[in-house]
Amino acid sequence: MPTTSRAAATVPRSGIRLLMELALRDPGAIHLEIGEPDLRTPAHVVEAAAAAARAGHTGYTSSVGTDAVRAVLADVVTRSTGRSTSADEVVVTHGAMNGLALAFAALLSPGETLLLPDPEFPNWRMAAVAAGLDVATYPCLPEHGFVPRPEDVEAALTPTTRAILLNSPNNPTGAVYPREVVEAFVDLARRHDLWLLSDECYDAITFDAEHVSPLSLDTDGRVVVFRTMSKTYAMTGWRLGYAVVPDGRALDLMGHLAEATVACPSSVSQQAAVAAVTGPQDAVADAVASYRSRRDAAVDLLTRRGIACVRPDGAFYLMVDVGVADTDAFALRLLRERHVAVAPGATFGSAAAGMVRVSLAAAPADLLEGLGRLADQVDADRAAGVARVAPVADAAGGRVGVGAPVTAPVG
Repeated sequence: MPTTSRAAATVPRSGIRLLMELALRDPGAIHLEIGEPDLRTPAHVVEAAAAAARAGHTGYTSSVGTDAVRAVLADVVTRSTGRSTSADEVVVTHGAMNGLALAFAALLSPGETLLLPDPEFPNWRMAAVAAGLDVATYPCLPEHGFVPRPEDVEAALTPTTRAILLNSPNNPTGAVYPREVVEAFVDLARRHDLWLLSDECYDAITFDAEHVSPLSLDTDGRVVVFRTMSKTYAMTGWRLGYAVVPDGRALDLMGHLAEATVACPSSVSQQAAVAAVTGPQDAVADAVASYRSRRDAAVDLLTRRGIACVRPDGAFYLMVDVGVADTDAFALRLLRERHVAVAPGATFGSAAAGMVRVSLAAAPADLLEGLGRLADQVDADRAAGVARVAPVADAAGGRVGVGAPVTAPVG
């Protein structure tokens, strides 16, 4: 029999999906493992898509999206970043991950290195390995609030590094990078002649900090930005995102690869995107307020139960210090014994050791019930003497107090 692809066989599996698939077999499971809004797509967006479908807008479009949709999205970027952006710089994609995968293949060659943050969203590595790239990481440590230090990023560069991926607000940590850190990333990419790939899926979801896009600081076209309808407008299943690609050669290559893989973005979803970004934004503001409320309630519950966590400034995730060495085993115990699904820290990298990721996008009652059960599991593991890891250190080299959220300054 013919063999299967050796390259595809090396693509790692996501621990998030593995837990989700197991949890789907448990009808009583509380789902805190998946980053999917519990809210519905706004009604005016659904109606716009239905009207477009009834009007016959259901055929192929350009591989990079229609001119009208690209113009609308370019206007969004101009207003949010202060950088004048044209429709010719926009590629409409099947969600942000499709855009990132296209960029990995278009901008880097097999054997070159992509530098990812640690903790990392596992799908980045999956797409990079599928493109034949080497992957390295730079640390984003909990004692620094998971905000990277520019000197650590520079120290992680190698002669084969061709691109750095930046993600703020961050998945899985919820960290929002200060302006001076983003400025340092842009300067670093310029000095070392690298691409800077900015995953901005959560750009609209911030609580206590301003989102700063490196695109607003770019002067020579090396910053490529990726955004999506999924998180902001609760449109995960619509599969519609976009990339801002100032370099014309790169944009042409990404469009060519899109033609070879997905043909074009969904025509109906493109019409839905127009309605989403040009229509009322009340649902977005309400969602962000709800996530903020959930974050505060979750941190308060964990603090009262004596469990440390890193307080997020954006996105809708919470990194919880469960203190055990084997977070895969912890997540399986929690699902099996208490019917709660969380994402193990091991799936995100070494900087998430001893932690699990909890999605704040679950219904508030489910979130608090699930965290209460998680705290019960932590107590049971402590009593049973399950192998533990050292608690997270603060910026001064001490230890975070039991139950105290990490609020260390950026180093």
